[in-house]
Amino acid sequence: MNLFKPVYLPLLLVGIFYGCGSEPEKGEEIPMESFREEVQPTTVMVSKSALKSFDFLINATGKIEASEQVMVIVQRQGYLQQLLISEGQYVTAGETIAQLDVTDSQFELEKAEIELRSRLADYENQKLGYPSFYTTENIDSTRLSELDERLKASSGALSAEIGLREAQLNLEKSTIKAPISGTVADLKIKKGSLVNSGDEICELVSAAQLEMKVNVLESDINYIKKNQKAEIYPVSAGSEGLMGTVSSINPKVDENGLVQVTIKLDKQGNLLPGMNARAVIRAPQNNSLVVPKQAVVYRSGRPVVFTVENNQAIWNYVEVGKDNGKEMEVLEGITADLEVIISNNVQLAHQAPIQVQNEGM
Repeated sequence: MNLFKPVYLPLLLVGIFYGCGSEPEKGEEIPMESFREEVQPTTVMVSKSALKSFDFLINATGKIEASEQVMVIVQRQGYLQQLLISEGQYVTAGETIAQLDVTDSQFELEKAEIELRSRLADYENQKLGYPSFYTTENIDSTRLSELDERLKASSGALSAEIGLREAQLNLEKSTIKAPISGTVADLKIKKGSLVNSGDEICELVSAAQLEMKVNVLESDINYIKKNQKAEIYPVSAGSEGLMGTVSSINPKVDENGLVQVTIKLDKQGNLLPGMNARAVIRAPQNNSLVVPKQAVVYRSGRPVVFTVENNQAIWNYVEVGKDNGKEMEVLEGITADLEVIISNNVQLAHQAPIQVQNEGM
């Protein structure tokens, strides 16, 4: 009997070992709500999505120009006897601004007058050869007119009359007058200099009406119409802007895909032609769903707007449209009259607890 004891003893010990072991404890599942209660809510500010008119802003740069800007040109050769203007001087239309020496042109005029008198004498002599035409009362007026023209041509009276008009016009060109009212700019000649026909004297700039020409992308041109309002911000005048109105739109697109738009300024202010400026053209878009620009954040390159629901931030992928710097158009993803988060939303997660901060806190 003692021979079998060593066999049963190990088996007994194994049974006791497993019999005395306790069952493994099961882990107790903790609900997610408990974790959320432990996380401090993020303080945020909110606004509302709204269906309203949205001002799409089109920015463009250009130069201030005068609506009337004329280069004064010399029309005949001669010595500049008088120069009655200086740069920056204001002149009125028709005012004499320069005078050429008239000695030669006056002599040519006297010669033309003498030539005409001589030719008219020949014309009168030739008329004596046709007494029946010039003494008869019932002569056909058409025939008389034709004869008269032939006699003037053959006597040289017609060409002498033309010569006199040319001499008179040449004398008139000696006196150079302002074609428009404006300020003298870019004065190019000096008193006593010899000038030729076509030489530039100066430029007259009418600052009574200033305008600005800007180039707008062809993709934006459909949003611009005549009489649309625009704001002008000169580079040299700080942030203060002037108002303007779209006066014309070039009907063609250039090789760079740009369209020229002309804006007339309502007031001149302290602007001068040639100044650089930026124009902001407002293009109202009706019935657009709009949120503040701060409400839109980007995750993995996609725009997201967080809305508020049961004190939680709700993640909404959206499709955005135009941006005017303050507001952004939302084309798809949310509806109107929703509370949207506009602060501390960069690191928010979906269903993150939030606390809305009232304005003025």
